[in-house]
Amino acid sequence: MADFTGTNITDGQLRSALSIHGARLPNGTLSHDTNLLNNSQADCNISLVDSWTLKTGNVTTMMSDKNNTNCQFTLQSLAIGATMLQRVNLLNKWDSKSWPYSQAVLSATIPNIPVNAQWTQNGVTVAGGNGHGDATNQLYWPWGLFVDDDQTMIIADCNNGRIIQWKMGDKNGQVIAVDHNPRDGLNQFACNPDVLMDKETNSLITCDLANERVVRWSDLSGTIQEETILDNINCWGLAMDDQRYLYISNIAKHEVRRYQIGDKNGTLVAGGHGRGNDFNQLNIPVQIFVDRKQAVYVSDNFNHRVMKWDKGAAEGIVVAGGQGEGQDLTQLSGPRGLFVDMLGTVYVVDTRSHRVMRWPKGAKNGTAIVGGNDAGEEANQLDNPIGLSFDRRGNLYVADSMNARVQRYSIEYTHYDG
Repeated sequence: MADFTGTNITDGQLRSALSIHGARLPNGTLSHDTNLLNNSQADCNISLVDSWTLKTGNVTTMMSDKNNTNCQFTLQSLAIGATMLQRVNLLNKWDSKSWPYSQAVLSATIPNIPVNAQWTQNGVTVAGGNGHGDATNQLYWPWGLFVDDDQTMIIADCNNGRIIQWKMGDKNGQVIAVDHNPRDGLNQFACNPDVLMDKETNSLITCDLANERVVRWSDLSGTIQEETILDNINCWGLAMDDQRYLYISNIAKHEVRRYQIGDKNGTLVAGGHGRGNDFNQLNIPVQIFVDRKQAVYVSDNFNHRVMKWDKGAAEGIVVAGGQGEGQDLTQLSGPRGLFVDMLGTVYVVDTRSHRVMRWPKGAKNGTAIVGGNDAGEEANQLDNPIGLSFDRRGNLYVADSMNARVQRYSIEYTHYDG
């Protein structure tokens, strides 16, 4: 039994915990998790892998790192599953004689989607869909999108200058952050184009493009605090790796940099050689994604391609598009939202073609998985979609900006061999 009295651990966290089998919550009640793995330990002095016994599913070890203060590991599901990597520091939270280890491992999820997966072609509106406006049941150009493990959506509501949280099934969202210096509503850049959830600090990080800064919104469960963590930067896209390095795309300098929190200069990881279409250049880099090896994927908007820059590389490689602007399956038209799964499959929002494309690793052409039926507001249509996200089950969410809604597409086909 682990006693969490006096901590901020919640019952929701324990429901996906990997190593806690019974716990006393801060309010004194008892709780039990639903573990994927059992007979587990979080002992930094022994093998982090051998101490786990598989209960369901098929997993392989992708990475293991241990020392006396940083106890973590990563597993990859062989089916539609997750990479699990997160730690909670429990030092001084309980009597060390009763429980000598100071780290509890909780789960974090990255979908591993079969390359032949399919989704429903008619999307379901799960946020907005009531016309453009600033009421809590409306959106006005939703751009950035993040979906949490419980299917709660965090939406960068661009033209309203706000970040809004929308729980699955709710008719209204909850405004959790507001730009106090919004620009003219006709200016398409007067918004937060991207939003990132930093679970370790329970905070949001946003790109405030109009004010040329990166903002952290902390204490989301209490009195929300606004803090500028970087300024004088034309930020558009955000990503964070497993080591909590922050990656930011800069559309003025046509580059992506990696920052430690508190660092003001950062390290160049993509572009930075002026505006252009060579392999060491970018042309308006927007949304970005970072994989577990710290490879950086960039939606290179004006070059109509997605670029991959391996860690330390002097130039990138094209992993989607790059054949000029167009609607052929070898082309993209203003790519935006971006996700890359554990198999290296690229999922990218093809904004001006009003579709979402899938590009398997090494493929010369992609496949439209939703949309692509011209611009429109029907259930099988999108109109200038921007952001995308997957939940832990592989369901797809798309920020359908000109329709002022978020659409959800349920995954249909998840058969795999194994």
